[in-house]
Amino acid sequence: MWKAEAQESKIRHLKSTIPPEPTPYWKQGTLSLSMEVLCKLHLESSEGGKQGEMGLAMEIGPPEEELLFTWDKGALPPRKRVGEKSRWETWLQENWEDCKNLNISFQDLGDPYQVTNFNRILRRLIRVETLWLVDNSLVDLSAVRLPSCRVLNMDKNHLTSFKQLPKIPHIQRLSLAENHIETLTGLSGLRHTPLESLVLKRNPCEFYQNYRKRVFSCLPNLKVLDGIPKLPEDSPPPETNIFSKLCIAS
Repeated sequence: MWKAEAQESKIRHLKSTIPPEPTPYWKQGTLSLSMEVLCKLHLESSEGGKQGEMGLAMEIGPPEEELLFTWDKGALPPRKRVGEKSRWETWLQENWEDCKNLNISFQDLGDPYQVTNFNRILRRLIRVETLWLVDNSLVDLSAVRLPSCRVLNMDKNHLTSFKQLPKIPHIQRLSLAENHIETLTGLSGLRHTPLESLVLKRNPCEFYQNYRKRVFSCLPNLKVLDGIPKLPEDSPPPETNIFSKLCIAS
């Protein structure tokens, strides 16, 4: 009898010393342990050793490892990734008509939807003067007109002909390195432009016989080809300049 009274006295003493704690989020929505049960478990753990400690651990809740991977209901939800279509819709709302210097290289254009919207943006660049389109997997921009463009870099794309270039009537510097241009057919489309510098490095057409003579004969205003200025041997005498006639015919 006196042992039971002593135990109840200890319980009352512990209840007065243990401060109330807020219910953890992982126990919200469930019945929490009463204060008497917690006190009894505490007594059992102090009197019974490891057996009481194990029982307390089993009653309290999940281990810390599980809590690390449990999402707190009160925390902010994870940020949603912006969809591909939303990104392009935002792009299309930009004021592309007033751009003068623009670099939109290294775009992932593997989907027809992306290619269509990319071309829509290019057609709006009516005032752009310097444009970089490097490594965009571009194939054909013949439907695009860049009336003010003077510097155009289209290195590392998939062009196979000069006929796939955009309309660039005021072009002065053009770089088409590392494409797949096999012949000089269509180069005459640049004959009446003020083109002064042209880069065709690492294209199949670079290995044609009399490559430099053919290019300079076709482009009378050209001063630098593949980073090398025009040399005397690049210009044959006018009476023997058959390359210019070939260029006009193409």
